[in-house]
Amino acid sequence: MLIQCTKKLLDVIERKPVVYEEENLLFSWHANLITLNRRKTIVLVNDKNRYVVVLYGLKAKDFKRFDEIILNAIRLTLLDECIDEEIVEEYVRQSGEILYGKTKNSSYVGKMNAACDVVYLYEDLILDNTVYQTFVSKVASRYWVGKQEEGYIYPSKEMFKDLEAFAGRPIFKCKAVELKVTLEMENHNIWRRFIVPLNSTFTQLHKVLQAAFGWLDYHLHEFFIYGDEMQDISFINHPSYNKAGYKPVVNLVSDEEAFDYPNDNGIEMRFEKGIKLSEYIPKYKRLLYVYDFGDNWKHYI
Repeated sequence: MLIQCTKKLLDVIERKPVVYEEENLLFSWHANLITLNRRKTIVLVNDKNRYVVVLYGLKAKDFKRFDEIILNAIRLTLLDECIDEEIVEEYVRQSGEILYGKTKNSSYVGKMNAACDVVYLYEDLILDNTVYQTFVSKVASRYWVGKQEEGYIYPSKEMFKDLEAFAGRPIFKCKAVELKVTLEMENHNIWRRFIVPLNSTFTQLHKVLQAAFGWLDYHLHEFFIYGDEMQDISFINHPSYNKAGYKPVVNLVSDEEAFDYPNDNGIEMRFEKGIKLSEYIPKYKRLLYVYDFGDNWKHYI
């Protein structure tokens, strides 16, 4: 695998660039070092399809094992795309030794800089607790980009096509969960049923719910996750109240300001950002999604 770096990045990783031309551009990437939230951030852009992989908050010790971190970033991002693990591991295996070179030409540098600009747009989605920014990578790879011979493309779709050609078979395979969601309304029975990957985040589930029910995402939301213990009647006026009587074990909030208010109900509160469905589902089978704290639309899952 060839990683073609800016001079700034080569200086930081302390690698001597080699002169090498990767025949298969699927194994060739350009890389730049930028700063997000005053932390060192690496943006990798695939030379064949412009797919983006982002690493964040790297420290000196991380650059000493940079080969391992780059391969793991690519691996985890593709797995988060629900690519079959066998295909991902075969891609990593065929990557071979990682070689570092200088950036190729102004065309590739321009594409890399454009990808960096896109990453800046999604700075608020960065997770502070991991180097591997798979969610931001996926979002940035879905940004419409121009390709001279083909008009505009989505790098994610191009990567999927390239991986399917590489593997010679369908590439998607992951664990998923089927959800039935019922919107609470008097004298109406409104529900949706859909399937979502278990490695989706609750933020992604929020986006799915918005689309499924035709909401416009103008308001705040929160999730409550229920165990088997029953609530007492004192919860009846609380947003977490479950009509079947179950008591919530955790409240996932979408706004950090929620932590500024007293929490005297004994329910654990967590910031939703980055939390995956697999952390709670299928262990817990009952959820509540509340949208718009003024009208208090309740969606029982």
